[in-house]
Amino acid sequence: MYIKCIPGSLVGSLIDVFVACRSLSVDHCATITPTDGGCTDYSVLIRFHLQIQPQMESKRLEKTSRWYFGGLASAGAAYCTHPLDLLKVLYQTDIRTNLSMVQLSREIIRDDGVTALYNGVTAAVLRQLTYSTTRFAIYEIGKQSEYGKDSGFLGRIMMAAIGGTVGGFVGSPADLINVRMQNDVKLPPEKRRNYKNALDGIVRVWREEGFRRLFAGASSATARSVFMTIGQLTFYDQAKYTLFETGHFTDNIGTHFLASVIAGGIATTMTQPIDVVKTVMMNAKPGEFSSIGAILRHISRLGPVGFFKGFVPRFIRLGPHTVLTFIFLEQLRINFGVLKAQ
Repeated sequence: MYIKCIPGSLVGSLIDVFVACRSLSVDHCATITPTDGGCTDYSVLIRFHLQIQPQMESKRLEKTSRWYFGGLASAGAAYCTHPLDLLKVLYQTDIRTNLSMVQLSREIIRDDGVTALYNGVTAAVLRQLTYSTTRFAIYEIGKQSEYGKDSGFLGRIMMAAIGGTVGGFVGSPADLINVRMQNDVKLPPEKRRNYKNALDGIVRVWREEGFRRLFAGASSATARSVFMTIGQLTFYDQAKYTLFETGHFTDNIGTHFLASVIAGGIATTMTQPIDVVKTVMMNAKPGEFSSIGAILRHISRLGPVGFFKGFVPRFIRLGPHTVLTFIFLEQLRINFGVLKAQ
């Protein structure tokens, strides 16, 4: 049973719906002709309103990200999660097998104070502004292109791989300084590099060790970046699309949170061995390792688990970082993005 007639006082609101659906060029609008009167048959219009309202809402709210949103979101997330990243780096470079994350945290705070947990934060932010801005920009621009709209999952993997390759190389200098500034905490005072900030570190490395040294570990950083970008960006989009298809999720912060947790877990698993190699390579002194093989042998002294050392602390760090990155990114998109359709 449905309403056949409504009071004239509701005519205005229903006419608004009629006008709105006209602006969307929806079929069957022409067959509805509201008229004035005390009691008019609006049953078709009521049913039509219930059908077209979700479409009106989705069209009004659908926006796309600007190319630089990814870098801003990642930089904000990096600042929030920096203490976890610092602990992860120190844990991976420490050769003690019986050291826990809690013990390591206590050592740092005891010796250098709580503020030591933010050593290297300027380099971490600079890294995201170079590395993540580049990879997100390439991925987003590609995804929004004519090719990207119909590329599917495999096409998005390809775009993420390209973005990760370029972003990993561009971000290598800041990544190098980030690892060194974080690792300074556990070195004796006389052996610390004591970079004032990220830019000071880059200038000093260039002057003292040469320009090429800024890209030490660029190969492993680039490989890691490829898998990281695929794991985070591609699988985030795929997880979000899959959740939407169930019919139980909408474009809200709860969906963004769940999709980003899934992406963070996949990205951590894909990149952990490469991340360990990259950390050791970037933290090495000139001439300490003659080749990538020497680094692999050094890590393998702990057995196969050496390549997954720090997996839990890394996920504890990367999980929140991924969640915050995509929540910040989605909020930027929703509030400041480009309207895709009106």
